[in-house]
Amino acid sequence: MAAGAILRAFSKRPPRFHTTSISRSVSTLVLAEHENGLIKAQSVSAVEAAKSLNNENSVSMLLAGSGPSLKEAAKHAASCHPSISQVLVADSDKFSYPIAELWAKLVHMIQQRDGYSHIISTSGSFGKNTLPRAAALLDVSPITDVIEISGSNQFVRPIYAGNALCTVRYTGANPCMLTIRATSFPVPHVSADSRSNEAPISQVDLSTLGEDAIGKSRYVKHTSQDAERPDLGSARVVVTGGRGLKSAENFKMIEKLAEKLGAAVGATRAAVDAGFVPNDLQVGQTGKIVAPELYIAFGVSGAIQHLAGMRDSKVIVAVNKDSDAPIFQVADYGLVGDLFEVIPELLEKLPEKK
Repeated sequence: MAAGAILRAFSKRPPRFHTTSISRSVSTLVLAEHENGLIKAQSVSAVEAAKSLNNENSVSMLLAGSGPSLKEAAKHAASCHPSISQVLVADSDKFSYPIAELWAKLVHMIQQRDGYSHIISTSGSFGKNTLPRAAALLDVSPITDVIEISGSNQFVRPIYAGNALCTVRYTGANPCMLTIRATSFPVPHVSADSRSNEAPISQVDLSTLGEDAIGKSRYVKHTSQDAERPDLGSARVVVTGGRGLKSAENFKMIEKLAEKLGAAVGATRAAVDAGFVPNDLQVGQTGKIVAPELYIAFGVSGAIQHLAGMRDSKVIVAVNKDSDAPIFQVADYGLVGDLFEVIPELLEKLPEKK
């Protein structure tokens, strides 16, 4: 109710962009992420979420970047989902790296030109960085972390670290801006016939995007995990280690087990803060939200912030020597035992990955 009250209060502020509330005509701009010439799976989930807004929704996908990789990604975007009606491409060296301030100016410019009723991004680091900045430029209030769409202006989002669900009705001016949990909008299998009709690709005119659009931000460096390991956000199996591993050296047992299972590696905030692994592996309210088919947790106590990031997993297995650990309350299978005995035994008995 608090979130709804805030949105109602905010909607009374005079908007700088549109003076009318959401119209019956629905058109959506999806802010897409791409890598190595492919649209990321979570961005395709954002298109799936857009389908729930209206049966006659016109969906445009926005890409930004430069070079051959962007062209390949645009081709993939044109056929990655049958609901995409057009692909907008911002090709410039300025977008070689996804700087949030520059992206926000781009979204603001396109919205002023095309007047979309909705703008959607995922709840990852890209969306959390970009969409609120763009919303501020457009003087609207974004709705974050949406897990269910009941119509063009009614949404469900978790509050209190996922312990309660809040239904929010947006009554503000266009555009209605959303970040969605990709795990809540799985993309169904699309047949080859459905992908045969490719959406048209259009270049965005960037001549009105000022030289000062980047502001005070600058690119420093980019690091990524082992390319052979599944992506944490979309992996079918995730093996997570907590503070119970005690050191970065011991955490390598988790990595070996994940390798045998063909799984992604996750970590709790405590393990990340202790320096066992980099923060891109963090699962939880302030990390990545995952919903794999199998989630295995070793030495994870089950803090409420961590549970918020993995409670939607299909099967949860927990190993902890503390029988009263909160993780056992959400686990489908629990083993009270010493992980330093359990993991080596699993490594010994599991066959090598083929």
